Order: sequence, then C-alpha cells, then structure tokens
Amino acid sequence: MGPEEPDLYRDTWVRYLGYANEVGESFRPLVPVPVVWASYGVATAYVTADAIDKGRKAATAHAQDPTRVGVAVVDTFVWQSLASVAIPGFTINRLCAASLALLGSLTRWPLPVRRWTTTALGLAAIPLIITPIDRTVDFLMDSSLRKLYGTPGEPPTSH
Repeated sequence: MGPEEPDLYRDTWVRYLGYANEVGESFRPLVPVPVVWASYGVATAYVTADAIDKGRKAATAHAQDPTRVGVAVVDTFVWQSLASVAIPGFTINRLCAASLALLGSLTRWPLPVRRWTTTALGLAAIPLIITPIDRTVDFLMDSSLRKLYGTPGEPPTSH
C-alpha cells in the first residue's frame, strides 16, 4: 500500500481559506463591513467543500452504509463550522473590539494608528487561538453530538 494521498482541505494551502473570516475580523476596523461578511462567505464555502469532500470519501469507502456518509458530512460540517468560523470569528471580533476601545481610552494615538494596531493584534492572535479552539471543539463534539453516533467520529484536524 502506497503513501496516503494528501487531503486537499487539510494538507494543502486550501486549508488557509478556513482562516478567511479571522483575517476579515482583524481588518474590520479598516475595511467596509461587506468585506468582513465576504470573508465569512469564503470560510463557509471552505467548510462546506470540506464536508462534501469527506462525504464523498466516506461514500467511496462505505458505499453500502449511507449512515456513515451522513455522519462524515455532519461531523465535518459541524466541527468546521464551530472551529473554523463561529468561535474564532467571535474571538477575533471581541479581541479587536476590546483592543480598539482600550487603545482609545489609554492612548492619544490617532484613530488610523489605533485601527492598524488593532488589526495587527487580531492577525497576531490567529495562530495563538487555533489549537485551544480546536481542542475545545473536539471536547464539545465528543461530549455531545458524537455520542449520538455510537462511537466518536474522527475529529477533523485544524482548519
């Protein structure tokens, strides 16, 4: 048996599309709100494509068991939605909002400097929040939805 084929959504540059909304939230102080919402569209498209991909792979491996296909799609979609879109987007949004407010209260920096500083802080936080969020979502999924499957699903890896 040869080496396993790389997963397009987890082992290549494509996985960075899952970070689009965190980048969008980081840039919220500098760009129009529709740009931020577009970043959520990119991240959601990534999540959906990964879930479809995992469903196709499950269908190939378990053609006689449509339940396993459904579990693969649902597990991937829910996990990715929480770990790649909802929780990190909220986290970066709140971090940047708090940073901008604190910089406004604690400094006399001009507004453009405060906005760029907030964006830099948001971008710098992205690599720091990924693993804790992923592990938390693993725990939440293992403690809830995956119990319905009978055995824990294979948790997706980061983004």
